[in-house]
Amino acid sequence: MKAQSQSSSTQTRRFNRSRKQSAQRWSRAGVLRELKKLANPRVRAKMAYFGVNVPKAHGISAPILHALARRIGNNHALAERLWSSGIHEARILATLIGEPDKVTASQMERWAREFDSWDIVDAACCYLFAGTSSAWRQVETWGGRREEFVKRAAFSLLAYLSYKDKQATDARFERFLRIIEREAHDERNFVRKAVNWALRNIGKRNLRLNRSAIRTAERIRRQESRSARWIAADALRELRSDEVQQRLRRKAA
Repeated sequence: MKAQSQSSSTQTRRFNRSRKQSAQRWSRAGVLRELKKLANPRVRAKMAYFGVNVPKAHGISAPILHALARRIGNNHALAERLWSSGIHEARILATLIGEPDKVTASQMERWAREFDSWDIVDAACCYLFAGTSSAWRQVETWGGRREEFVKRAAFSLLAYLSYKDKQATDARFERFLRIIEREAHDERNFVRKAVNWALRNIGKRNLRLNRSAIRTAERIRRQESRSARWIAADALRELRSDEVQQRLRRKAA
């Protein structure tokens, strides 16, 4: 038993030492060199097709960035340094290795002012911002902003919170349905898609919110806006579908 205990202790020390060495190895310069090596001109060429038009990008697929993030591990200080590089993939990587409990409202605002593509917005909202204590407050703040990607962030974050925040009350989501209704007139593609996404996700949370989301969509449909009519039609089609209704009834049973 004593030998086993010593062996286990030795393995723990080795693991901790290895982890510490790994953290020391991944400097900002080292990560940027790794990203440059992973650059793929074919991926870079396809980015514009998917609506990602950014000046500083290498062209690296999401699975490769996720794999690199796993190698690096959580490191909030490094995430901040990578974000400051302005390189597209470095910023996506920053959202993957950042630590939600260390994110402040001021950091969220600072990053949001520099959003320049929908994929950066969605990565930040999914992997980092949705787990922060400021998430709901930022949805409300950003929902009334004019900047296209900041406004998208409001509704992208709301869409993720609709299934990530298990403790949120129905009343909280119903309050934000009013913001969705208010902003459904925005014709910009990346905004209207996020508004629609948030509306559909809230309506798939449970039966009560499904009914509330459907009523919201019906009011949106009466707005004098092409964007509003598209948002409403698409949401109603899904939220009233047999598949969604049956799933919600099973969930409620």
